Amino acid sequence: MAGARREIDVVRLGPAVRDAKGRFLNPDGGPAGQSLRNVFRMMRERGGVAWPTGIVDPPQPPPPERVPAGHAAFTFIGHSTFLIRLDDGTTILTDPIFSERCSPVSWAGPRRARPPAIALEALPRIDAVLVSHGHYDHLDIPSLKALHARWGAPVFTGLGHGTLLARHGMPGATELDWGGQAVLPGGHRATYLPMRHFSARGLHDRSKALWGGFAVEPASGGRLAFLGDTAAGGHLEVIGREFGGFGAALIPIGAYEPFWFMQAVHMTPEQALEAQLQLRAKTAIAMHFATFKLTQEAIDEPERRLHAARGEQDFRVPGFGKSVVVEL
Repeated sequence: MAGARREIDVVRLGPAVRDAKGRFLNPDGGPAGQSLRNVFRMMRERGGVAWPTGIVDPPQPPPPERVPAGHAAFTFIGHSTFLIRLDDGTTILTDPIFSERCSPVSWAGPRRARPPAIALEALPRIDAVLVSHGHYDHLDIPSLKALHARWGAPVFTGLGHGTLLARHGMPGATELDWGGQAVLPGGHRATYLPMRHFSARGLHDRSKALWGGFAVEPASGGRLAFLGDTAAGGHLEVIGREFGGFGAALIPIGAYEPFWFMQAVHMTPEQALEAQLQLRAKTAIAMHFATFKLTQEAIDEPERRLHAARGEQDFRVPGFGKSVVVEL
C-alpha cells in the first residue's frame, strides 16, 4: 500500500513527460510497457486456452434513438468499441474496430471470435470518434477510413496519432495531451486522461505517441469515463478525486494472462472492480473481452471472475449488441 501511495503522490493529470529518447512515460514517471527481454520471454510461452471462433450472438434491438435527460446509452459492439448516445442525441463511437483482424496485415494476427454486434454499414450517424491509443485493436485504419468517408466525424486522440491518420487520408484529428480538453459536437467536453499502458504500431515507434482514456462531460451535466487500455495504478484514484466521480465508466476486464507480463499494461477483473472504486464510478461497464484472443486466458474467464468477485458493486457485463442506459 505504501508503494501505491507514493505513486498517487506523484501522478498528475498532465501534461505527459518524455524520456531522453522522446518516449512518453507512464503517469507515475516510470517506463511504459515491458522490456523487450520480457516480450521475447512471453512469446516463448504457450498460447493458453484455445478460443472458439465464429460465435453468433443473438440479435438485439437497435441502439435507442433517445435517452432520458441526464442519461447516456452504451451499446456494446465488441472489444472496446461502444456506441454512446447522449441525451441530446449526440452519438460517440469509441475505439472503432470492425475489421476481421487486429493486425498490420489482413492475413495474420488475432482474428475475431465473433463479428461486430452492429455492422459498420448499419451504424446510426456518428458525431465524434474517440481513439484511446495506437495499438491495432484500438486504432483500426480500415474502420476509421470507412467512418471518415461516410460522415467525416471528427476524431479525438492522443498526441502523435494525428500524423498517422492524415497519412491515411484523415487529416484534422484533434490531438490531446494528458489533461488536455476539447469540445465535442453538441458542446460536450472531453478530457484526455493518463493511463498506465503504452502505444506502438511497430518495432521503432514504441511510446512515441501518447496513450490514454477520456472523461466526457455532457453539456446537460454528469460525467462518463472511457479508459481505453490501462494497468492498475494510483492514476485512477487521482482521476476519481479530480473529477469527483463518474456516473458511468467503461473499464477493461480482459487480456491479463500471463499476469507476470500483462500486469504492466492490463487489469484483471478483480483489479477492474478496484478501478471502479478508485474512479468513484456509480456504474461500471465491462469492455475489452471475448472478442479478440490477445492473451492466454479462456474466452469466458474475465466475465466469470468478475461475477464471482463483484459482490454488491454495480459493475455490468453487457451482452454483445445490448444497450445499457445509465444515469450520469
